[in-house]
Amino acid sequence: MKKLILVALTTLSLSACSKVNLENYEKIKIGMDKSEVEAILGNADICEEKTLHTNCTWGNKDENIEITLVSNKVSLYSKTGLDKK
Repeated sequence: MKKLILVALTTLSLSACSKVNLENYEKIKIGMDKSEVEAILGNADICEEKTLHTNCTWGNKDENIEITLVSNKVSLYSKTGLDKK
């Protein structure tokens, strides 16, 4: 029982600390370096390197920030599920 409570509390504390939110999304700008984005959002959950660009995603399928980097600079970005509540 103690383990179950500990796991539940850990999960809640991690989700409460998420940097994937509207406030941080609005800090992202075209031309930012990947390191600047990581200073705001932390490390990406997934990055896929393509021939001329890299697609990175922070968050999950319901709430995320997706960024396309060209030469390690933001060229496109979008959000899912981060609308103001």
